[in-house]
Amino acid sequence: MRAPSEQQALQQIPRRLADLLGLAPNDAKIRRQMGGAINADAVVGLGGFTFIVQWTGSGTIARVSDAARQAQEQASTAGKRAIPVVAVPFMGPAGRERCEELTVGWLDLSGNARLVAPGLRVQIEGQPNRYKGPGRPATAFAPKSSRIARWLLMHPGQPLTQRELATATKMDEGFTSRIVAKLEFDELIVREENGRIRARDPNLLLDAWAESYSFTKHRILRGHVPARSAEAQLRAMTEVLARKRQPYAATGLAAAWLLDRFAGFRIVTIYLASEPEAPLLEQLGFREAEPGANTWLVVPNDEGVFQGASDHDGVRCVHPVQVYLDLKEHPERAKEAAEQLRKDLLKWRTNA
Repeated sequence: MRAPSEQQALQQIPRRLADLLGLAPNDAKIRRQMGGAINADAVVGLGGFTFIVQWTGSGTIARVSDAARQAQEQASTAGKRAIPVVAVPFMGPAGRERCEELTVGWLDLSGNARLVAPGLRVQIEGQPNRYKGPGRPATAFAPKSSRIARWLLMHPGQPLTQRELATATKMDEGFTSRIVAKLEFDELIVREENGRIRARDPNLLLDAWAESYSFTKHRILRGHVPARSAEAQLRAMTEVLARKRQPYAATGLAAAWLLDRFAGFRIVTIYLASEPEAPLLEQLGFREAEPGANTWLVVPNDEGVFQGASDHDGVRCVHPVQVYLDLKEHPERAKEAAEQLRKDLLKWRTNA
């Protein structure tokens, strides 16, 4: 189904709000704009609340972030019962998290919503995107495509031309052009006056990538390696790999410990450039077994994961950007480790 126009959306939003509050649509007092200091897309009085609504036709993290800040700013001048709300055709996970971070309500025209304020709590999730359709640009975060985002995040102070980006990421110019077009469409990059490309806001770019990234799309061999401790196991395994000249890089909680000295780890997770053969597995002491696995050997779906890898305390680790993404689907304290690593090692100045 085609996404609604702004006019169509602003007609639907008061009805959606009334439905969410269990009230009749006729109860809604609607003003397109309040004028004066408040200049929202719509202002809806309903159930004793004033909803300051900012509409955006795209649920991309960049547009949701902009709309959330605008709604928040407008609501701050509209009184205590004013609730800032972002409305979109469909709200993805990253947009939902961003609204929650900014304490901004949201609703989508696919049937999902989160409105939380004193005396009000509405949360509906699980409804599919009604507005998916053909003709959208390809994702910028497919395994090979994501090399562009990775490079921009690793080198935020080094804007490049499109041709230079293609060279830096080892991709052809035509393919690079399509990915850059998608990133522009999602408002995640900007072109400077000289034509060079940089991330509009590295934090938004990372959030957008994290939303679509799945660690389980790599080939993962789960098993067990006997060792007196996880650290001893990590060092013994990487010594074998280095001695055998097998390209590798640690990730997950083991890398978080090496890079940021986050709390200890139980599972050793290592990227390998190619499928490990039996003699190598034997030298590593690896026995494939799902229950109680303390080792994940990962064959990546694209060699780009090794971009920016470097040595830390004698062990090669993927770049912190890759570690952050990989922790998303790790067990135990992975979420906490990801937040700490981002706070300590992924700091960017934003100058969109």
